Amino acid sequence: MLYSTVYIDSFGYELAPNVITSEELEERLSPLYSRLNLKKGQLRALTGIQERRFWDSGEPMYTGAIKAGIKALASSDVATDDIGMLVYCGVCRDNLEPATACSVANGLGLNSRTVIFDISNACLGVMTGIIEVANAIELGQIKAGMVVSCESARQIVDLTIDRMNSECDMESFKKSMAVLTGGSGAVAMILTGKTYPTGDYRRHRLMGGVVRNASEHHRLCIWGPDTGASSQFYKMETDAVGVLKNGVALGVETFKAFKKELNLSESQPDKVICHQVGEANQKAILKAIGVPQEKDFPTYQYLANMGTVSLPMTAAIADDREFLVPGDVVGFLGIGSGLNCLMLGVEW
Repeated sequence: MLYSTVYIDSFGYELAPNVITSEELEERLSPLYSRLNLKKGQLRALTGIQERRFWDSGEPMYTGAIKAGIKALASSDVATDDIGMLVYCGVCRDNLEPATACSVANGLGLNSRTVIFDISNACLGVMTGIIEVANAIELGQIKAGMVVSCESARQIVDLTIDRMNSECDMESFKKSMAVLTGGSGAVAMILTGKTYPTGDYRRHRLMGGVVRNASEHHRLCIWGPDTGASSQFYKMETDAVGVLKNGVALGVETFKAFKKELNLSESQPDKVICHQVGEANQKAILKAIGVPQEKDFPTYQYLANMGTVSLPMTAAIADDREFLVPGDVVGFLGIGSGLNCLMLGVEW
């Protein structure tokens, strides 16, 4: 897929207020660690994650999303009346219905003509939302649109720790370790058309991208009710080895197609922003696709895996810190359970 008239106009993001260290989580896992004779420090050693952030207990997702959306609007010349589409893309949603996007749109004061809906595509939700809004802009259906998401790891981490301590076996440790990499945050992005009037700030041209899937691996990572659709008890289990092995293979295939679709040179992309999982995953995918680590900007050490929020927030922080500079061809490299892989190119 290629785009000719779509730009990323602005970012907005909100950090969750409560910093939780890996050591704090391991302290809560003392019964399991004692039973299995595990030394403290396993979590940081295996993932490279020092800390993550949680929202306050009971915080609804729409509040973080609204805060991020307000910041995105404040960084843009786009008027709220010109937001023709708002897509909420989080794995975490406030209700089965209505769409969490409805609460966000109301909080942002968007008009009654705005198309508002939720998207669910695991950790690729925001990336998928970008495509939906970009397609509408490219077709001339809207002038501008917003992609927004908020994720919370507090509940699933709390439930998982209780489960791990209850089961107290190595199998539970292996299947649940990935859950403890979860973090929380909110992000928003405004996209506009080429002719939309802007101030003196710089927009970033969306070049295009590619999608590949390996849906035969759809059972490798599962998050949902543990006793049926009506259950209020949720669990998340991940075959971390299987996800890494098959995810890297899918990433290599997708990256080759990505470079070909965007007609990139041997040395491009100039910079990459990856989905933030952990140290092992980051090093493995970069090595497999032949991208030097100095081209990447990681945030997992302090923000962990915020699901759909991770990649766009990392891009926003990289921009704030001038890691991404005008003229860079930047690869947004996303992968999510399913397995699905989506890579987008942005001319900064």
